[in-house]
Amino acid sequence: MADKSLLSVEEALARILSSAAPLAEAESAPLAQALGRTLAADVAAKRTQPPCDVSAMDGYAVRAADLAAAGARAKLIGESAAGHAFAGVLGPSECVRIFTGAPTPPGADAILLQEDAVVEGEMIGAARPPGRHIRTKGLDFTEGHVALKKGVRLGPAEIALAAVTNHALVAVARRPRVALIACGDELVAPGSELGPSQIVSCNNLIAAGLIAQAGGEAIDLGIFRDDLDDLQRGLTLARREKADVIVTLGGASVGDRDLLRPALAEQGMTLDFWRIAMRPGKPLIFGKLGETLVLGLPGNPVAAFVCGLVFLQPLLRALQGDSQAGADWTEAAIPGADLPANKGRRDYMRATLAPDADGRLVATAQPRQDSSLLTELAESPALIVREMGAAPAKAADACRILRIR
Repeated sequence: MADKSLLSVEEALARILSSAAPLAEAESAPLAQALGRTLAADVAAKRTQPPCDVSAMDGYAVRAADLAAAGARAKLIGESAAGHAFAGVLGPSECVRIFTGAPTPPGADAILLQEDAVVEGEMIGAARPPGRHIRTKGLDFTEGHVALKKGVRLGPAEIALAAVTNHALVAVARRPRVALIACGDELVAPGSELGPSQIVSCNNLIAAGLIAQAGGEAIDLGIFRDDLDDLQRGLTLARREKADVIVTLGGASVGDRDLLRPALAEQGMTLDFWRIAMRPGKPLIFGKLGETLVLGLPGNPVAAFVCGLVFLQPLLRALQGDSQAGADWTEAAIPGADLPANKGRRDYMRATLAPDADGRLVATAQPRQDSSLLTELAESPALIVREMGAAPAKAADACRILRIR
């Protein structure tokens, strides 16, 4: 039975995104440094592409009617290559050697493919009729066309499009500044000498990676102890850094040594929620310290990762004005093994992916789903998403997955 005191994942995400007003500042970024950033202004084409009619194939630029009759020939009068257009005009029964991407000479209306040409010195015939094979001027876009709209997140294809519209720089939203505070007496930095009760801190690295993927700037403030004064010190440092978001890692539960919520309360945080109907990731804090948003991720590494994927990345994208910040990126698959009924919380299960004999995507849940186990996370390209109240599912039934790589 669902615990009615727990907030649903949908409601939690909606509250987070409703608090994420896009940052007002924008900056200009070279295309080589714009991957993952979000456009702060439309990108309009400064040129037409292609700038003239060009050949789509290697062969000969011809007038189709000249080679329609059996045995017809056209005289070769020149060549057109990319960057080196033929300077003349094609007359009756004339042709020009042409290469892919080369300007089509005036007068030509077809391309005789190289493999279909019958070459007899300067006379060219056709073993098969020539075809259109011409990319017309402006086929891709014309000057002034809005190629990319404000709010689009820039991937390799979008950056390529901005480049061919002749933009070297694009206006992008400022990177959100995210201060990271790792909490726990047991934590030490990687490479340290470990005591018998200590573990290596990795949640800060998980969060920093997710932040970078979402176009943010991580500010790792280090590890803070399970001590009210030390946690207050960390929060003060985060506010001095003028962070847009403070992300805490661990210390969000209800144990005697989970002092994060009292520390945040003493700093004046307005708490929105702190428990959600999600596995892993039930203890999730969200609130505001003045104008700074606070997201408290769980201490277990897998829970921190899943919550970062589901909540932190959409938050950062929303701050940058990403039009798809809250989009549902789950997709259909079939389970590779039976799945049990799911009760009180939405479940995110680490899973492997493989196609079956029919090409369908098969997601197989890892046998171990403990939220402290990173081996399974590293070996899982996706999460199987099981809704609250889901009935048992047989292998080959439908399921939903969320890709994590």
